[in-house]
Amino acid sequence: MTKNSRSAAVVSTRPEDKKLGIGANFAYGFQHVLTMYGGIVAVPLIVGQAAGLASADIGLLIAACLFMGGLATLLQTIGVPFFGSQLPLVQGVSFAGVATMVAIVNGGGGLQSVFGAVIVSSAVGLLITPIFSKIIRFFPPVVTGTVITVIGLSLMPVAANWAMGGNRTAENYGSVANIGLAAVTLAIVLLLSKVGSSTISRLSILLAMVIGTLIALAVGMADFSKIGEGSIVAFPTPFHLGMPTFHIAAIISMFIVVLVIMVETSADILAVGEIVETKIDSRRLGDGLRADMAASVVAPIFGSFTQSAFAQNVGLVAVTGIKSRFVVAAGGVILVVLGVLPIMGRVVAAVPTPVLGGAGIVLFGTVAASGIRSLSSVSYKNNMNMIIVATAIGAGIIPIAAPTFYDKFPSWFATIFHSGISSAAVVAILLNLLFNHLKFGNSENPSVFAAGTDRQVSPEVLECLLDGDRCENGKLIDANGNEVLITSQIPTTPAAAGSTQERASASPPLPAETAAKPNAKH
Repeated sequence: MTKNSRSAAVVSTRPEDKKLGIGANFAYGFQHVLTMYGGIVAVPLIVGQAAGLASADIGLLIAACLFMGGLATLLQTIGVPFFGSQLPLVQGVSFAGVATMVAIVNGGGGLQSVFGAVIVSSAVGLLITPIFSKIIRFFPPVVTGTVITVIGLSLMPVAANWAMGGNRTAENYGSVANIGLAAVTLAIVLLLSKVGSSTISRLSILLAMVIGTLIALAVGMADFSKIGEGSIVAFPTPFHLGMPTFHIAAIISMFIVVLVIMVETSADILAVGEIVETKIDSRRLGDGLRADMAASVVAPIFGSFTQSAFAQNVGLVAVTGIKSRFVVAAGGVILVVLGVLPIMGRVVAAVPTPVLGGAGIVLFGTVAASGIRSLSSVSYKNNMNMIIVATAIGAGIIPIAAPTFYDKFPSWFATIFHSGISSAAVVAILLNLLFNHLKFGNSENPSVFAAGTDRQVSPEVLECLLDGDRCENGKLIDANGNEVLITSQIPTTPAAAGSTQERASASPPLPAETAAKPNAKH
């Protein structure tokens, strides 16, 4: 066997390279589209309204974002030399830049200034990608597990908002009917996940959305009347909304957003690598980031914005167990079709928001659970990993619990730390460097946070144990298989006392933690 054929054999064994067939690919891919559709259309809606666009132009903006999201997803999943991580990652317009883009629009730059800032800042991001791809050794499980956990937690407010109706100004926002529909959808997901058929279990999210939508239609909570309104086919036209303009302040602001996106995408690539159980090295990370930045450079030409991996779809990979990148590639094809067929987009948009919320609770919670699983593999013995995790998660939760926490800070600082994901990533990376790489000055006796994580047994207890002693089911057994009674178990009557083993009566009380420790012997 030649070297090339051996390499091909190794590559073919990757979980993400499994081929499920066209039908299964598009079924599971459509599930991915439903999961991220609400997030991908929210950005053009918000920015388009801030720019004062007419409804027809906002529709074209949405179509452009769907179209570019599909192309970016295909580039990321299928890949070409130097571009694309070849992982099941759905790409789409990033929500991280919404506040900055609205600020640029309101500052007088208009939508054209946003497009120019995205092009230049993404091009700079593409140039510095090799630097980011070299930082993978600074992402051990104590960092990735923390970030993955915060990704899941940071998405829970999105699920809650969807469950309440999505539109905070609506009269029925937070109504029992909306939350009830979300709860029914969640219950359907759980029930379908429990059935014996693996196919139904893996499609539980999609099927629950379909059933939830039918229930909503039956009780008058879904509206499909507007599906036929508007054009059926509309190809994104280059620079339809005007030629980009370039302003230095807008470019600097967007470059900070690009840095945040690169941190978040790095975390998503590492997260999905953990879930898929495949190797992620610096080259693969670099290829993924280059795909992100290249797609972001091209996006404004068609009327879209910065592209990034969608964290909610990372959760879908974890929930369904479908690790094939070709499934997500099929989702990319569907996004491209939706981008040129607005009528199809209107069908997907008719899925009631509470239905998305019910499914989102499972999806986003699974992301957090995946992070907790990664953290369970971290060693907390005689190190500062516990305080790294605690501080980074705390930093990530702050902007989630108090969204206005950084409003008084400089805009560049607020842009970075307003995202719980980037906050946790930055703090976890810096603390990991401080405690695990720059070890000069570290104490041999760590702080109480680290010391409290390890079980301890007193010397007096160890002196009472003999060779061959062991613990079984919470009981202390000697070398001959006889139970050694704990002091508090010894009978107090003289007759009983005489039949009790002398070493037991002379032993000090055995702590509960020792009784539960297997194979304890001296």
